[in-house]
Parts: sequence; structure tokens; C-alpha cells
Amino acid sequence: MNLKLQAYVCSGCGIGDAVDTAQLSKIPKELGLAEAKVHPFLCGPEGHKLIADDIAGGFNYPVVAACSKRAVAENFMFGPDALVERVNIREGVAWVSEPKSAETQNLAEDYLKIGLVKAQKTSFPEPFIKELEKTVLVVGGGIAGMTSALAVAKTGRNAVLVEKEKTLGGYLRKLKKRFPTSGETDAPVETGITETVRATMNEPRIKVHTDAVVESISGQPGLFDVVISSGGAKIQLRVGAVIQATGFKPYDAEKLGHLGYGKTPNVVTNAQFEEMAAKGKIVRPSDGKPARSVVFIQCAGSRDKNHLPYCSSFCCMTSLKQAAYLREADPSARAYIFYKDMRTPGKYERFYKKMQDDDGLFMTKAEISAVVAEPDGTVTVSATNTLLGEDINVAADLVVLAAGIEPNAPDALHLKYRQGPDLPSLNYGFPDSHFICFPYETRRTGIYATGAVRHPMDAAFAEIDAGGAALKAIQCVELAAKGKSAHPRSGDTSYPEIAFERCTQCKRCTEECPYGMYDEDEKGTPLPNPLRCRRCGTCMGACPQRIISFKDYHVDMVSSMIRAITVPQEEKLRVLVFVCENDAMPAFDMAGLSKMRLDSSIRVIPLRCLGSINLVWLSDAFSKGIDGVLMLGCPYGDDYQCHNMKGSELAKERSGKLEETLGRMMLEPERVRLEQLSINEYHKLPKLIGDFVARMEELGPNPFKEFGDN
Repeated sequence: MNLKLQAYVCSGCGIGDAVDTAQLSKIPKELGLAEAKVHPFLCGPEGHKLIADDIAGGFNYPVVAACSKRAVAENFMFGPDALVERVNIREGVAWVSEPKSAETQNLAEDYLKIGLVKAQKTSFPEPFIKELEKTVLVVGGGIAGMTSALAVAKTGRNAVLVEKEKTLGGYLRKLKKRFPTSGETDAPVETGITETVRATMNEPRIKVHTDAVVESISGQPGLFDVVISSGGAKIQLRVGAVIQATGFKPYDAEKLGHLGYGKTPNVVTNAQFEEMAAKGKIVRPSDGKPARSVVFIQCAGSRDKNHLPYCSSFCCMTSLKQAAYLREADPSARAYIFYKDMRTPGKYERFYKKMQDDDGLFMTKAEISAVVAEPDGTVTVSATNTLLGEDINVAADLVVLAAGIEPNAPDALHLKYRQGPDLPSLNYGFPDSHFICFPYETRRTGIYATGAVRHPMDAAFAEIDAGGAALKAIQCVELAAKGKSAHPRSGDTSYPEIAFERCTQCKRCTEECPYGMYDEDEKGTPLPNPLRCRRCGTCMGACPQRIISFKDYHVDMVSSMIRAITVPQEEKLRVLVFVCENDAMPAFDMAGLSKMRLDSSIRVIPLRCLGSINLVWLSDAFSKGIDGVLMLGCPYGDDYQCHNMKGSELAKERSGKLEETLGRMMLEPERVRLEQLSINEYHKLPKLIGDFVARMEELGPNPFKEFGDN
């Protein structure tokens, strides 16, 4: 489709008070386009009609210089056959700069040029359309897996459920009871697992394979080819999305010798105690005598730098429940709970309060100093730093370790991906996700983790979690069927195109793609799977040959946007700021909404991700005469929240390689800086930018300024 551009300039919301909109309207003529149309309220009914009428008359790409694209987005939608480019001169210029100054006018004009050049370099995206399968594969038949499959079925879609055991039910099947979750009762309740298993087995839209494992998964969303091994037979099928609900495994108690495990049979784990209670008798394993004094040690292997550094979520409630088992079975029995912190959030507090009122249960915050097996079979537990302010010793018939949990993640999916067979993990073996904004998303498009394999959670939370994963799986397949991407650029119809004739098989794209979009042949040539792509552009930034591009985002486009900036010949600074569209760009909008003054020498160019930065852009900027390049991306590190996993880190690594190039250009390495910025840190922008501009002033003008083509 040929794109025909028309520019519009809004003079409302203080824009007309800050810049000369009449002068601004003439800028498109410099680029061979018609003069921009000025309107005082482009987002209003009259302004919308003005643009809509032009589209009806043959224009299909309005370039709107007004407010941020995050403002009133619905007012600038004109159907699937029209693209819209938003140029931010409200939050980006009028609200952060000195009104009616020459530099403010230059800033607005540059932003309009940048937007127009971007539009001129855009081709209408053609979505990657295939006939897709929409069945959802669920791996794991515990409460999370069954709930996911049932949720899929309730939407009228089909699910295939694979469970490695001979029966469904998972860990919940082994429990005597669940702790109360509704807040309507303060006593342990029936698990309900039998009813859930029955509902799953009787649902016609769910095909269940027990005593089965996934042998391999290849392909992409809507086109996943799966091989299941069941009873010695091979089952091949195609599915649209995958949910991993393989649950957890208890932490290896053999590693807890310092708490007495393995030194006496009368030290058991919470899982072993639960099995004992389910059989009807709480006894000492050493001699079968009733256990009338039981010590529960919390965080056994959890929140411990030498074992599991995280909280395992449900151990506190489990110990309270198991103490209730003991007290119900024998009102004369005594229970003791030694904890680091009691974590019973929300409605769980009701049950906690009931157990606090139980005279047969003693609870105290404490550190365990020793667990010693006595000759008579009892176990002495010594604790220090208690709430009593004194050290205590308890002689117990039985000690229960509230052992932590680990994700039951490896070797479940057997992905035929170039980057490995499992879902990548960030910390502790749990599948990686963007935990704050997109908790269900993993690094493998169309594959979702749910339940305790995603992060520690109890059965009630796993049921809620499973419904969310099912909806995400359905959303992914439905978007893919329309050629649209999922998280974080949901709805994007572009995808990477490669000029294979110039590919040198360097493998940079296959190695750096955060989503495993590329496989490769035996020579190292990338093999794209477009439906895995999330349009971050990391591969585009990685490619040294610059042969990867999108219809609406490519290396030449951004280079042309940089060249559109007017660099004054006199000693006035120009600083280029590359910003991630996910956190840093919204932070700029927040600064604008807060009317924070920003240095008008900056020129901001949003990027899909800092991981898409190609080094040629920095060379282009300095050759143009730009004095410094500041890159603002999502925070990264041990607890990073980069929307595209490692975009900021990749940008830092690439910019570090620029030092040699800058040296050849006789430019200081300080002219390039990368900073991390979360959306809620917008208040840092004035100082952050001011400090960088001040450093550029100290370094002096870029010597290439006089050679720039302005």
C-alpha cells in the first residue's frame, strides 16, 4: 500500500502559547510535503473530523504534532487502512521548555521533522498470516494444570492435558486437607481435588494423557508440533500455545542435616508429616508411638543464603494447619512453632488468629541453635533470640521441618529451540517473566508458566494463576492468527525481514534474540520463526551487516531521523537522547505532565528497546555534529525489569565497543552514556539531563559540527 502523508499541528493545551504554530506548519514543505494544517483542538470532534475527511479524500498517513501518543490514543484511530504518527510537542516541548524562545521553536521544528522523516521511511506493515491451530497444550495435571485446561474449555476451545503420573491431582492429592482460604471458616477444609479431577476427565473439550511425558516441542505459536510419549506409544499433534504447570518439588531435606534431618527418623519434613496425617496417625517414625509433643521449624532451607534465598510462600500456613491436625487428634498434645516471620496474608489471618488462641500451641520468633537426637528417641530443639528474651529448649517427640520448595521446571517441555530445551530462568530456576508488568510471560512466545513452577504459591493462588495463564495463551493464539504480536508491543503487525544474500552467519541475531525467535541451519544461517517475535528489534541492533529490518522500524529510518535534526554551526549544544519506549519514554511524559523544565538542547528519539540500538546510529550522530548521546533504558541487574529482558545490558555492551571508533574520530568516550530509568523515576530527568549537558559543555563542541550537513 502506498502511503500518502499529511501533517497536522495542534495549537491547544498551551502549545500555541509556547511555539509559533504558523511557522511550524511550514516545516513539511522543506521535505516536499504539503503544509501542515493547524487546528486548536485536534483530539476533539472537529479535529478528528478534519483528519478523517482527509483520509476519506485519499490521505492514509496523518502525522499529528500534538500531545504524547499515550494521551487520548483512541481519538487518533482511523481504521486498519490508515497509519498515524504522533509527534509529541506538548509534553515534549511546550510543557518543559521556555515559551516562545528560539530554542523552544527549534525543538518543536526538529521533532516535527523527525516524525515526518520517520513516516516517509515507513512502509505499510504486512502481517505474517498463517492458518493456525488454537488448541492449548497443558503440561502438568495438578491443580494449576487442571484449572488451566478447564478455563480453556470454558471459552469453547480445546485443551490437551499431559500428566506424567498415572492419575491426575498432583501434590494436592497427597494432602489430608487444605488450610482455609475463603475467610468463611477457621478450620482446615477438604481439598476438593477429587471433584476437580472428575470435572477434568468428564470435560469433552479436554483430552487427557496420563502416564505420559512431552518428548519434544518445536515450531511457533499456532504452529507448535508436539510429540508425546504415552505408554510406549508416540502421539504427534499440533497446538497453538503451551502452558507449563509442572508444579514444585520439595527442597532436598538431606541438605538440612544441621536441623537434624537424617540423624534421627523423628525429624521429618512437612510433606512427610502431611502423608502421616493423611493416613490417620501422627506417630514417631522411630517406634510408632504417638507424637504428643511436636516442634515445627519454619523456613527450613528457605530464606537462607546457603539453601533457598526466597520465601516458599505457604509453609507458615501449612505448619499452622498441621498443628491443628495434631491438636484435633489429641487435645492433650502440644505443638511448638519456631519462625523467622509468620506470613499469613489476607484472609489467612483469621486462621492464624484462631491458632494463636489455642492454649496447646506455642509460637515464637526464634533462631534455631541446635537440634539434638536423644537416646530415648526424643529430639531436643534449642532456640535463641526468642520473643521471650531468653533461650529455650524443647524436648519433642517429633520435629517437622517446614522445608522450602523448588520449581519442577527442567526437562518438562524439551523445546527444539536453538537457545535451549527449557524455559529460560532468571533466579533460582523459576521461569523468567517480567514480574511486575507481565507476570505470565516467559521468554518463549506462546508458552506460559503457571502455579508453583512460576513462583512459590499455595493451591488457592495457583487456581487463580492458572486462569490467567489460560487467558494469556488464548490471547496469544488469537493475536497470532491476525499476524499481531503479544507483550510488550501487543498488536504490532510488523515482523523482521532479512536480506539473506548478505548474511555472514555471524550468529549475533540468534544468540541475542531474547525470545528465541531464530533457529539456525548447520551453516549458522538464521531460520526465523516470525510468530515467536515480539518486535523488540534486538536482532536489528545486533546485526553488523544491517540486513534485518521491519517495515516500520529499520536502521535507515532511525539514521534518517538523526540526520533530520538541525545542528547549529555556532557553539550551541545538541544532545541526542535514545529512550526505551517502555519505561524511559513514559517517564519523559510524566516529566512533561509535571511541567518539569528540561534542557532544550536535547532531541529525544524513542526506540522499541535499547537492545535495538545499532552502532551506526551513534556514528551517524557524531558525524552529523551531535555533541553527545545519552541512552535511557530499563533498569537491569539481579532483579531487572527490562521489558525485553536484556535490552539495556546489550546497549551498554555495544556502546562500550564504540570507544575505539570514537578514538579514531578524536572524540571523548564520555560523549556516550547509558543510564537506567524506571517510569516512576521521572523526577530524576531534569538533573540527569542537566548533568550530561553540563559535561558536554566541559568537553566543548563536537569538532565534526562544522562538517555536518545542516
